[in-house]
Amino acid sequence: MSQAQTFKGVTTCSPWKEMLLAWWPLIVGLLVLYVPTFFGLATGIWSTEGYAHGPIILSLSLWMIVRNWPAMLKASKGKSGAVAGWPISILGLLLYCVGRSQGILMFEIASFIVLLVGIVLIIWGASAIKVQWFPFFFMLFMIPLFGGIVATLTLPMKIAVSYVTENILFYAGYPIGRSGVILQIGQYQLMVADACAGLQTLLSLEALGLFYLNITRHTSVFRNVTLGLLIIPISFTANVVRVMTLTLITYHFGDAIGQGFLHGFAGILLFLSALALIVGVDTLLQFMVKVHTSKHVALERLQS
Repeated sequence: MSQAQTFKGVTTCSPWKEMLLAWWPLIVGLLVLYVPTFFGLATGIWSTEGYAHGPIILSLSLWMIVRNWPAMLKASKGKSGAVAGWPISILGLLLYCVGRSQGILMFEIASFIVLLVGIVLIIWGASAIKVQWFPFFFMLFMIPLFGGIVATLTLPMKIAVSYVTENILFYAGYPIGRSGVILQIGQYQLMVADACAGLQTLLSLEALGLFYLNITRHTSVFRNVTLGLLIIPISFTANVVRVMTLTLITYHFGDAIGQGFLHGFAGILLFLSALALIVGVDTLLQFMVKVHTSKHVALERLQS
């Protein structure tokens, strides 16, 4: 582009450079507010197994925002910002003040998302939000829930995972028994922890499935809806695979190895198995859609 086209004081020939020059006070303000927040998260709950998906969610969300940036500028070209962005931004600042001062991480992290939405509305308008809605929605998965909600929903999930693990390994010939969420295999006792089969793990796998759907962008409504509905049982199955893996590692190699390096590897296995299941189910749905389409085309040819 030989000549720079002006758009709201920002030239489209170099949008990132011009945006930094035009909005540097706002960018500096966000850094001052949230660098301490994310540093605290990185050295706090994000360093624990149950919330290790937080930085992954943030990184993928920011990557999607950058990827959608040209489309956002195109969609908002010639349109003014939305006044609704101001009350949303004020709400975000209030959430930050309450969350930061009272140590409520749920409010503090949520304020980052709300404030970003408000800023985008003020500068680029509602058309920009329509382009960037998924990255902002995706960020919600990095918000830690209240302990009471997590505890209430986690226990039945752990019991279900323990029950399925026990039955599969029992029918496979292993000497295994169960009492609640405690598995007894051979001489070893293993308690299914929240990080292994809890609500946060399920939410992180749900986020993985939604991210896959957003990236693939299938045109088939049946394929999208079906895969979206199957993400929950896929996540549950991945949790079962992880617990079974840890149980078998402990039984064959001992408790020290099972709770050591291979325990962390089982966490990686959780996401790999979930991704493999999602891709496998998606491939099967693709085959079903192709078969249905072929039959429909063949039927139309016969009728014509």
